[in-house]
Amino acid sequence: MQDTCEAVRLLGKRIGFVPTMGYLHEGHAALIRRARQECDCVVVSVFVNPAQFAPTEDFSRYPRSLDHDMHVADEAGCDYFFTPESPEMYPEHFSTYVQVENLSSVLEGTFRPTHFKGVTTVVAMLLLIVHPQKAYFGQKDAQQSIVIQQMVRDLHFATQIVVVPTVRETDGLAKSSRNIYLSQRERADAVVLFQALCKAEEMIASGERTSQKIVGAMTQMVTSKPNVAIDYISVVDALTLDLLETLKPGMQVLIPLAVRFGATRLIDNTRVTVPLHS
Repeated sequence: MQDTCEAVRLLGKRIGFVPTMGYLHEGHAALIRRARQECDCVVVSVFVNPAQFAPTEDFSRYPRSLDHDMHVADEAGCDYFFTPESPEMYPEHFSTYVQVENLSSVLEGTFRPTHFKGVTTVVAMLLLIVHPQKAYFGQKDAQQSIVIQQMVRDLHFATQIVVVPTVRETDGLAKSSRNIYLSQRERADAVVLFQALCKAEEMIASGERTSQKIVGAMTQMVTSKPNVAIDYISVVDALTLDLLETLKPGMQVLIPLAVRFGATRLIDNTRVTVPLHS
């Protein structure tokens, strides 16, 4: 893949890159289509990265369907489909990792302390292999995008990170490869995540500026469903991920959440600009 991408660059073509863990859905297709619009050549990778899964997490049962992925990628406009194997990415005696401090230790990092170390390491390797002008990530994984943007700035990667809006089902549930784990009842209940985020947006638009009240209202909505466990619902600065107590006019706010429906853990978020006037 390195040689192929180098040949493309020598022709003066711009490379757009969409790194994925496979089991592609409409959210991934949106990233590929965006890359197709903005770049001359689109590379899509599929690699279920073992380094970002803790021993207790679902690496072995993470959904995989390479034929399906190739079809989705091709339909969306992919030129090159890259499927490295684990020994290629993590050869024997591999011992080098990339870690972004601070941003990686909050929210998802609190519950998955090794997760972002695996993410940033594999993304760094993939960017070095492909050398794209642009790389595309989804807003659903907001913290991941923020962490990767920090890594790219700090290490002077010549790649622009493009964050594409979350693609949702018709009822608002964010599209995710893990949605297939939900039972019929859990799937119906999971729409409460989108409803809670909409509630937060409405409260801010109506003049609420106290994070505790916003989180409280969202928590009440989510816990009205049976068999749910909240890992976090937070109101944070959209750049630093610092917790916010009071929202100020013009502030860029991220409201992320992680909730378990039975054994399935889902994440979602909304990004809000606090109105200048209540």
